Amino acid sequence: MAAIVLTAENFDQVISSGQLVFVDFWATWCRPCMMMGPIVEELAQEYDGRVIVAKMNVDDPGVGDICGRFGITNIPNMKLFKNGVEVGNVVGAVPKATVKAVIDRNL
Repeated sequence: MAAIVLTAENFDQVISSGQLVFVDFWATWCRPCMMMGPIVEELAQEYDGRVIVAKMNVDDPGVGDICGRFGITNIPNMKLFKNGVEVGNVVGAVPKATVKAVIDRNL
């Protein structure tokens, strides 16, 4: 399954779903974000059924408020949520193994 797209309208509902949720905060103008994009899609396939993998464009309407709530000042910024609470965070373009380690610690 591909990564789902989050919006300001569905963000809180998805991160509070009771499942582990991995959210990639990104933008089209961000070169490191573009480098992480294929890795995020691979993670969506690998963790299908175990983790919700989602992407959220920081330039979309209403997303600035969400970024403020979670202290997102740099992208790519990937956060892991469980029951609406942040349980992990990875900032910057990093190897896939780094991201997997954060996810696996919280499964």
